[in-house]
Amino acid sequence: MKVFSDPPRKRNLNQAIESDQSRSDFPRKRSPRITFSILVTVVTAVVIGTAAFQFGLPWWMQAGDHNHLYESDAGSLRYQVHLPPQHDGMTQLPVIMAIHGCGMTGYGWNSMKATTQFNSLADREGFIVVYPTQRMFRSAFNCWNSADPRQQHRYSGEPALLAGVARQVVEVYNADPAQVHVAGASSGEGAAVILAATYPDVFATVTSIAGGEYGLNQVNPDDPDSTPPNYTARQAWAQMGDRARQVPLLVIQGEDDAVVPPIVATRLVAHWTAVGDFVDDGLLNDSLNRVEETTTVPSEQGRHSYTHTTFTAPDGTFLIESYLVQDMGHAWPGPTGEGIYIDRAGPDASAIAWEFAKRHPKS
Repeated sequence: MKVFSDPPRKRNLNQAIESDQSRSDFPRKRSPRITFSILVTVVTAVVIGTAAFQFGLPWWMQAGDHNHLYESDAGSLRYQVHLPPQHDGMTQLPVIMAIHGCGMTGYGWNSMKATTQFNSLADREGFIVVYPTQRMFRSAFNCWNSADPRQQHRYSGEPALLAGVARQVVEVYNADPAQVHVAGASSGEGAAVILAATYPDVFATVTSIAGGEYGLNQVNPDDPDSTPPNYTARQAWAQMGDRARQVPLLVIQGEDDAVVPPIVATRLVAHWTAVGDFVDDGLLNDSLNRVEETTTVPSEQGRHSYTHTTFTAPDGTFLIESYLVQDMGHAWPGPTGEGIYIDRAGPDASAIAWEFAKRHPKS
């Protein structure tokens, strides 16, 4: 049998095609210029995305919003200030600093600004709001490092930066230095309580949402009684030094909070009561003779019920106010909040915090 083969010209064409196909199986070398361009594009996209997460997009700015950078020997910190229409540069308005929790920002994505809706309240009531935002890459989840003992002292670290921001706002916007208040959520609550202990001369009141005492990192979650609240209270009082004063405390806690259990809020009340006791006469002797009053607000029309407790001195001097909210988890409660960590069925924490602050200017 005769076997026919391809004509020489056709055979050469087939070999060329096969050779080209085999070459296409090998990775082709990229031009260094193309590789660099791709790298620049990726890095630029990451930087823009990170900046948008941290500081928001330009169109997220509202009337009255102003971005700032605070710098000192302790480092730098970005923050946004919201000025209400009542601000004229002459009248000294109160200030509320709102410190975000983990997984949040001050005024970017999932922000404290959107969560609290303080801006709308400030426009109605006439006070200045400050939203500091944690420095990028300082924490894996954008937390404040309130559990780090190095961040629990005056003159250094995050307390110095946050207090510096507050002082800068008072100076730049001619705010009332006797009415500078701080409210924090979760890790931001830790920072807020630390500020009340380290800078009681700057902050008139402190509001705690889903947080705990000064030095909470020393408490063993499996055996909390091994570190009594009096122990950490003495440390907080020591931080106050010769600036020690009764700093009114507002506590709002969810009864179903699995991240910060209610026992942490219960400890915070006992802790701050002991701080006040030390401030009074330097002894833990219940010299304040506090008076405790509790009322329960029932659930209605889809709203959570809650227990409201006040602790005052016999002369009416206010010490501590506490809200324990049923069926609420790790969240900032309020009917208009926007974000991940909100509970619209809870009491209006922003309005409560403002009313609390308004009643207690620093003497």
